Amino acid sequence: MAAAAGRRWVTIARFAVRRLAAMVAILAIVSFLVFSLLALTPGDPAVLLLGPQKATPEAVARIRAEFGLDDPFLVQYRDWVVAALHGDFGRSIRSGQQVTDMISERVGVTVWLAGYAFVLTVLIAIPFGLVAGMRKGRLADRLATASSLVALSAPTFAVGFLLMYVFAVQLDWFPAFGSGDGFLDTLWHMTLPAVTLAISQIAIVLRQTRAAAMDVADRDYITFARARAVPSRRIWQRYVLHNASLPVLTSAGLVLAYSLTGAVLVENVFALQGLGALLVVSVAQLDLPVVQALTMFTALLVLTTNLVVDLLYFAFDPRLRRAAVAA
Repeated sequence: MAAAAGRRWVTIARFAVRRLAAMVAILAIVSFLVFSLLALTPGDPAVLLLGPQKATPEAVARIRAEFGLDDPFLVQYRDWVVAALHGDFGRSIRSGQQVTDMISERVGVTVWLAGYAFVLTVLIAIPFGLVAGMRKGRLADRLATASSLVALSAPTFAVGFLLMYVFAVQLDWFPAFGSGDGFLDTLWHMTLPAVTLAISQIAIVLRQTRAAAMDVADRDYITFARARAVPSRRIWQRYVLHNASLPVLTSAGLVLAYSLTGAVLVENVFALQGLGALLVVSVAQLDLPVVQALTMFTALLVLTTNLVVDLLYFAFDPRLRRAAVAA
């Protein structure tokens, strides 16, 4: 027993090492592509910083020299990578503030929003998806299918404005703007943005859960369990939920990654000072150090989330472990 558990953890560790090596390679490729695309972006950050009237040749040359914009491309990329590996992503061209400080000031809002939306997604989508999948063709299934289709078709910004108008302006139940102060106040302020972000995610996870539950419901062991008069609660817990959890786990992990990185529209609709709003402003102002850091931060979040999901999938599914050992 102990030996089997030990082999299991060794297999998982080897899988994790291979995935971490792949993450490093992907991050290196992403960093080069992002740096290259931003270098090809039209416009001069120094001119945008100074403004048309103050952008004299001397002032522009001083700004470009200060931020190393006159160096050859590969030299700029090398210097940026070396500094980034030491946790230094430079200073904002627009404000002169350290990029890491700007991100740390705003990351809490984005994490709050993403976490709140993810909790709503899990609590709503998985139970309703299981019910819909186990009652194929019935009223619950038709309602779940129709509502998920509507949710997927609705633009996020339109849903945000609609919820704001109804629940903030007309009913005055929730605030329309801001992120609040303190846990309860933040929870109150974040409810409408989190619901806005969660609606499309609920539809995705619900449809995936429904499909997984439908596949499990047609299995012979479910029929035999019912024939043996196994209690419904045990069928749901031991058979349906357990066997449908792997594809649901995958979709939930993808949704979590999207929650952390795809809240740009929601943050702008509700005037939240998170990473999404910072990215929009930085792109508009050609604040290259901020855009580069946010892009790498986003890539790291997505890759880390996918790694955690893959490790959980690998830990729960013995077939993957056997295949890894055989390989």
